[in-house]
Amino acid sequence: MQVVSFAQISRILELTDSLGLNREWVEIPLSPKRPGLVRRLGNGKLEIIVDADQPFDEWLRSLPRQIQSAQGTP
Repeated sequence: MQVVSFAQISRILELTDSLGLNREWVEIPLSPKRPGLVRRLGNGKLEIIVDADQPFDEWLRSLPRQIQSAQGTP
């Protein structure tokens, strides 16, 4: 994957909505990385970087766990 599509961003935001996260506090770069990651930025926002190598649907299933980890919740 070279670019995160609008459809993929929409699916990520649907997931973060279901977790009660405010969209204003979520950043999703358009360029995927190896490996992808979820981290809390210095400004308090949550950065979600899509994994460039892992199939998107598989990665998306793991996203809630990654978000919990980034927020420091088990």
